[in-house]
Amino acid sequence: MPRHLMNPMDLTVEEIQSLIDLAGDIERDPDKYAHACDRKTLATCFYEPSTRTRLSFEAAMYHLGGHVLGFSSADSSSAAKGESVSDTIRMISCYADICAMRHPKEGAPFVASLKSSIPVINAGDGGHQHPTQTLTDLLTISSLKGHLDHLVLGLCGDLKFGRTTHSLIEAMSRYEDVEFILISPPELRVPNYITEMLGKKHLKYTEVQSLEEVMPVLDILYMTRVQRERFFNEDDYVRMKDFYVLDKPKMELAKKDMLVLHPLPRVNEISVEVDDDPRAVYFKQAQYGMYIRMALILTLLGIEV
Repeated sequence: MPRHLMNPMDLTVEEIQSLIDLAGDIERDPDKYAHACDRKTLATCFYEPSTRTRLSFEAAMYHLGGHVLGFSSADSSSAAKGESVSDTIRMISCYADICAMRHPKEGAPFVASLKSSIPVINAGDGGHQHPTQTLTDLLTISSLKGHLDHLVLGLCGDLKFGRTTHSLIEAMSRYEDVEFILISPPELRVPNYITEMLGKKHLKYTEVQSLEEVMPVLDILYMTRVQRERFFNEDDYVRMKDFYVLDKPKMELAKKDMLVLHPLPRVNEISVEVDDDPRAVYFKQAQYGMYIRMALILTLLGIEV
């Protein structure tokens, strides 16, 4: 049976470290892996728009010497005719060796995995999980900080609908001495299941509204956009979208070695003037996304180089 990735918690801490080590080796010696996936095909089944995730998956497979097929929106697939996810993955399994699926409905990639004869990677399902973004985040922090433990991690913005924050909190909860500072307006707080999980594990967390007051203690600041597509009410979105803006004055409050991450795309929650700050690593983070997806593809296909 193929192995799938639906949730970062599907991987042990040791398996995550193996992926991080492999991604690091790929970054150092890309030529070594240039033909690792010769004659292999990745299907990218994206039922909602994506730039970084879809293109980084495709770039990852091309850099491994493989091929890519797929679609970039539901309108350009047979989903527009009413085809089910189960039928789509059965068909895709005839043509590809591995599949990355993005879907607006929570659990859709899991449903696909139940009917698939090839590995399925959850490339984001609604406001639920985004495991490869989490792996990207872990690789970024590990590579630039040198460790994943003993950190104060601030997550700011849309913590209610932000699947990247849910996945990252769950993943980081397994590392020693990590403190979580959850920065959001009351309407966009993390779901109860996240705080309940942190409470059961006796992990330190604080929910605050002010970004400025916690900036001096953060080792990592994970910014997120307020996602228009997750709101049912346009007025609520307009009221929330400018709640937090990271700018130079706020950065002056932070540690000299703090890192700013963002899963992208950004709208206006990080001022462009911050881009030149060496602590702003979100574009480097996007590059790390390709390396970790290369490592994941190799691992799920059982290819050793």
